[in-house]
Amino acid sequence: MTFRLLTYMAQSGPRSGILVGGVVHDAQALTGETRYATVLGILEDWDNAGPVLAALAKDKLAAASGIPLAETKMLAPIQYPGQIWAAGANYQDHIAEMAEGSEYKTVNAKAAGGRPWFFSKTSRGAIIGHDEARMLPYYSNNVDWEIELAVVIGRAAYRVPVEDALDYVAGYTIANDLSARDHVVRPGAPADSPFRFDWLSHKGFDGACPMGPWIVPASEIPDPQKLDLKLWIDDELMQNSNTRHMIFTVAEQIAEISARVTMYPGDVILTGTPSGVGMGRNLFLRSGQKLRLYIEQIGELRHSFR
Repeated sequence: MTFRLLTYMAQSGPRSGILVGGVVHDAQALTGETRYATVLGILEDWDNAGPVLAALAKDKLAAASGIPLAETKMLAPIQYPGQIWAAGANYQDHIAEMAEGSEYKTVNAKAAGGRPWFFSKTSRGAIIGHDEARMLPYYSNNVDWEIELAVVIGRAAYRVPVEDALDYVAGYTIANDLSARDHVVRPGAPADSPFRFDWLSHKGFDGACPMGPWIVPASEIPDPQKLDLKLWIDDELMQNSNTRHMIFTVAEQIAEISARVTMYPGDVILTGTPSGVGMGRNLFLRSGQKLRLYIEQIGELRHSFR
């Protein structure tokens, strides 16, 4: 039997849980390891923890020792990532819809000899969990959606070659890289100004990174480049694609980031979004809307705005 790694709200506060057969088991109680009380603690010992949890999942765990998933309040799976690296312009169809009328929409960065391109999102403020409802940022009227495969690092990675990169992945989850499209640039800033782009307002606002519902171990997803992904708003399908359409693969992204900085267990990479965002059709999120994000072999993340 397989397992999912998650964070749930217990009477004592956030705790790490192992989902097996529809029942959530407390990871520390299950293993006797104090450091496994948090998902981050598990990820910091992933080389040992992963096989231990997989072996426990194969046993018949007594349902009475856990909580039914339907009765569990889930939080974002990692409380909280040390770093969130987000890949920009990593699906050609998304580049085309965002650069309509520009020659750039036909340029494939990889074919042209380019490298993956990244920005960072805030962590503790931006991360929200499954079934959570948040207010839209007060200063933006044009908040957009972007479903993304999220990669969770499980080993310290520095100068990792592409061919070994997936060995550093603990697992995968789902993220929504929300974007305030009306705050990409600062008003009045010249096009050649180094202060033109407003990344904090655009990508880093509170609640800007819904994530979850859980982490699926990498051993269950041997090829992250073969996953369907879909996003619905109020049951209307907005994004429908597959990770095979990434320009730079998950492995290439890990190699690129680790060539510059050390990545640590619990760090997360958002790997880019396909076409279907609201910007190209002048359609943006509003209070009261409900979103569903699905990625094959992972499951479904739900969140909403109030």
